[in-house]
Amino acid sequence: MKAIRSIRGMHDILPDTVHVWQELEHQIRRQLEAYGYQEIRLPSVEFTELFARSIGDVTDIVEKEMYTFEDRNGDLLSLRPEGTAGCVRAGIEHGLLHNQVQRLWYLGPMFRHERPQKGRYRQFHQVGIEVFGVPGPDVDAELLAFTARLWRTLGLRNLRLEINTLGTPASRARYRDRLITYFEARQEALDPEALRRLYDNPLRLLDSKHPDTAAVAREAPTLFDDLDAESRAHFDMLLTHLDTLGIAYTHNPRLVRGLDYYTHTVFEWVTDELGAQGTVCAGGRYDGLVEQLGGRATPAIGLAMGLERLVTLLLAQGSASEPVGPDIYLVVPAGAGAGPEAFALAERLRDELPTLRLTLNCGGGSMKAQMKKADRTGARYAVILGVDEIAAGTVVLKPLRDSAAGQLTLAQQDLPALMRARLQRQPGGPDR
Repeated sequence: MKAIRSIRGMHDILPDTVHVWQELEHQIRRQLEAYGYQEIRLPSVEFTELFARSIGDVTDIVEKEMYTFEDRNGDLLSLRPEGTAGCVRAGIEHGLLHNQVQRLWYLGPMFRHERPQKGRYRQFHQVGIEVFGVPGPDVDAELLAFTARLWRTLGLRNLRLEINTLGTPASRARYRDRLITYFEARQEALDPEALRRLYDNPLRLLDSKHPDTAAVAREAPTLFDDLDAESRAHFDMLLTHLDTLGIAYTHNPRLVRGLDYYTHTVFEWVTDELGAQGTVCAGGRYDGLVEQLGGRATPAIGLAMGLERLVTLLLAQGSASEPVGPDIYLVVPAGAGAGPEAFALAERLRDELPTLRLTLNCGGGSMKAQMKKADRTGARYAVILGVDEIAAGTVVLKPLRDSAAGQLTLAQQDLPALMRARLQRQPGGPDR
């Protein structure tokens, strides 16, 4: 019988790398709490209309990439391709947004039916951060300060910030007309996809990957010339904040992002170490989206960071954490009565040291075989409990990672206090 494999572009995260994910998520969560953000948990499936109305009908995501299906009630549903629309929907539905400031974050899988390649998958994981109710550029700057601090905390290097402004819908409309005029005069150089989008979403031509269209786009007029005074002031103050904070950036006037809901600030954190998929974090303002989805007008800004790309970058730069093995591997040599006593000892240790990482040998095996298992797990210590130790009320403590420390025999009742003292002195101990 043919073995069933995972769906193309949807990958298992195996135990040999999951510790990198866990540490990454832990550091992100800890820093979000320090900045005053609250977690929100959102469903993975939403009505398709939510994404069509928010992301835009004339986008690759809605046109080509969403996993969309009709359920038994005849409703058209989609697996979420991104998180902002669902977060806005939840905020409106539960009355979280009007005349309130909300700092929210979420973590989970997103889904897009793209051609799988390095750094681009059909199921991928994102952390999303959304702020509602703050109109000024100060919160834009704080989000960028948050990400810059996170890269430092993670030990990531060579990430650069690209930033731009898309202004207001009115300034974008003026710019849109100028872009159409510019590209119309050069239609013979555009690829078929660009021609199809020219009148519906001309801004997307600016970041086209097709070489001919990209060459034309490089000479296109920039939106900056059509900005209103308020948009210029917002952007100038944001750059002043970044200068004050010492956050380096590049103003990229061609940066538009791929979703229709953005206004004012847009940004990307980019690396050259992941090939074509070099954007690890991106976002911007979407001041009109709440109203567009049926709520009252609410200023908002957010970002998303791709966990797969961050994990890949951590591993490539050697900044990933090392796997953590058990503190104790409890070895149970063959002998009458050793099994029940070992279970009892293991549970007593867990009671007294709640954060202790302890693996109890199950399935028998010789003393030699069990010691090999203990070593393979990366355990710091082997605790040996055989029939002789049971009779004497003792255990044997054998260090596995410190050749200078000797083996010793001690009373079972003294083991918790000794382990607490030893593990507190070691990085990553149970009381960390």
